[in-house]
Amino acid sequence: MLTISMEQLMAREIKTHVDVMDELYTLAYWMTGTEVSADELVRLTYLRADRNTSTTELFKIFRTCYLNRNGAAIAFGFLDPLRQTKEISGRSLRHRFADMKLSVLLSEICGLKHQDISEIIGMPVETLNSRLSWGRRLLVKALLLMPPLERRYQASGGILS
Repeated sequence: MLTISMEQLMAREIKTHVDVMDELYTLAYWMTGTEVSADELVRLTYLRADRNTSTTELFKIFRTCYLNRNGAAIAFGFLDPLRQTKEISGRSLRHRFADMKLSVLLSEICGLKHQDISEIIGMPVETLNSRLSWGRRLLVKALLLMPPLERRYQASGGILS
């Protein structure tokens, strides 16, 4: 009989789709900014997946749904001048910023390794490292531009205490 200890299970980091759903919802909320949009984005992601879909594929589906649905328009709310940006080499700057934000969130919220994130986003690890650096700087600047009360609320992700 094969028995697996809890330590072995944790070392493998086996995640079910239900485990990943919480992470996807958190990502969706940070990407969209509203509960309704986050719910819809997670629902769209799971409609396109089946029980054999790997975690990496699930994140790829999430990214595709986000970009197809509304991601480019609201990826970085403080970069409104990019709304009129024309396509550059098949990808708009807005999509690049959406990928940058998603990369930062996958790293910081989900704790994914850079190699996994590069596979999800579809870019080399070296490029990803640069985008993560820039993305973190842009997010910090965006938080610094907010009034203190809004910044504290958004950073906590919940109700003020």
